[in-house]
Amino acid sequence: MRRLNRRDFIAATSSVIAAPGFCSLLAADAGGKRKAVAFLGTEVRQHSHAQHFLDRLTEGYTWGGGWAKPRVDVASVFIDQHPDGDLSGHRIKKHGLREFKTIEDALTLGTGKLAVDGVVIIAEHGNYPTNEKGQRRYPRCDWFKKVVKVFEDSGKSVPVFNDKHLSTKWNECVEMVADSKRLGFEFLAGSSLPVTRRMPEIDMPYGAGLKESVCVAYGGVDSYDIHALETAQCMSERRKGGEVGIRSVHAARDENLWNLLEGTDRELTRRLIVSALTRSHNLPVEGGFPTAAVTYEWFKKTLPNTTGYLIEHLDGFHTTMLLTGIQDFNYAGYIADEDEIVSCQMYLPMPTHGSTTADFFNPLTRHIEDLVIDNKAPYPVERTLLTSGMVIAGVNSLHRGQVKVATPEMAVKYTAPTESTYWRG
Repeated sequence: MRRLNRRDFIAATSSVIAAPGFCSLLAADAGGKRKAVAFLGTEVRQHSHAQHFLDRLTEGYTWGGGWAKPRVDVASVFIDQHPDGDLSGHRIKKHGLREFKTIEDALTLGTGKLAVDGVVIIAEHGNYPTNEKGQRRYPRCDWFKKVVKVFEDSGKSVPVFNDKHLSTKWNECVEMVADSKRLGFEFLAGSSLPVTRRMPEIDMPYGAGLKESVCVAYGGVDSYDIHALETAQCMSERRKGGEVGIRSVHAARDENLWNLLEGTDRELTRRLIVSALTRSHNLPVEGGFPTAAVTYEWFKKTLPNTTGYLIEHLDGFHTTMLLTGIQDFNYAGYIADEDEIVSCQMYLPMPTHGSTTADFFNPLTRHIEDLVIDNKAPYPVERTLLTSGMVIAGVNSLHRGQVKVATPEMAVKYTAPTESTYWRG
């Protein structure tokens, strides 16, 4: 085995010290006062988002080849619903947590004034009303506004994390971000896909001459579409000039979608769809092999029931998102000035064999801890503001008969961080 010389040692240790979250870990280990969060969840049952995050923030999670103990404390919990298979009572008893009946008391620990260092909002899953467009009205915005009211009444604020998209109404999304700017607190939101592992382990070069992004994924509208859009957006935002917002969204299904993708102006899109598909581990197979060569025509024939969002950005950039009959999230983008396609799978291993684990939640939990410990969001909330808008416009497009929907209100400009935040092996 080669001996490590002084230069090698300095280089190796410097890279570790510079890694995101390392200073947070030192601070936590130094015996200083640990920061504590209020955990607000809709329901804690097997495989619910609240179960995944609460378990990691109380029990820990795998990280860096070992078991990472939580770096923040859960000071309080508010659980809104208790369905069959409810696990909240078990978790509360096991970890000695304090459960409160209102969001206000969870944030103030019953004192009437803010008494925590961060807020984690996991308002996904549960029995909530559905509107005429088929959108589940989870209480993300309602809970966020209650949190903001506590901040205002207390005269101070702390970082907030919101799971998945911000809301089902654009004006609510905008107001949530505006509240965070007005009161000056760090706001992190969105999907686990931008920060999960990638295969191969690549990133979009910062400032790349990117022309189009495609994500081929699976799942439902106003559900998994946010995951697929954030898969694409975390790469697209790194293009030259940064993000400038979107002009329109055209959502379509099945034959209507294929017709939209047939034009000569969509030749690149079709190439990128095939490139993304080749990163999938779950293509339909026969006898252990794909039923035919993976081509665009094969895709149409083999997976005819597909929903797509065709998105035009204000700078002429295009995003194409497809939800189809596979079980993973695959990205492809075309860098025009290099004449190069960049593609990868963003790894979303689903829980199996009755397990309550889902490793793709680990890096997002890590970023939540960093948010609270460092009082700094690792990436801008404007990403999730824009992807929330894409979902809303896609739902509206489908609801109006699969027509193109103009989005002049979604001119969201922001600059991505140069340092990528995905989970490296």
